[in-house]
Amino acid sequence: MSETQTTETNVAGSIPAPAGSTGSFIWGTGRRKTAVARVRIRPGTGKILINEREINDYFTKEPDRKAIFGPLEVTNTGGKMEVLINVRGGGQTGQAGAIVMGLARALVKYDPSTEVALRNAGFLTRDSRMKERKKYGQRGARRRFQFSKR
Repeated sequence: MSETQTTETNVAGSIPAPAGSTGSFIWGTGRRKTAVARVRIRPGTGKILINEREINDYFTKEPDRKAIFGPLEVTNTGGKMEVLINVRGGGQTGQAGAIVMGLARALVKYDPSTEVALRNAGFLTRDSRMKERKKYGQRGARRRFQFSKR
């Protein structure tokens, strides 16, 4: 099997093709709270699909939609990249945050010179805040049961 046949199979299949080949996707993974986003980018028409749906159909809140365009605006690649996203877990805002990080990581792989701008804008920093677990003997993570002296 020749090199070109392998690349074509990889693009059509679920395994990403090598970054240097034409028509291949570049991958980036982002996480926020319990949401995980797998972002694929390649030069193209500027189409953004999230779980095979348009961005306006997937995100109903305007701040979540605007957040996703942040890394594209900082790197001046808005409208030049085709972005395909698979995201699972979490809520709407957590998923948007995961997508932003995954998109920024993919853009750095695509063009390493954009790393400084993306890092200064805060798109490459993992937000480590998670929901604190409930402890036994308490009503919640920190809330205790009501205390009665008598």
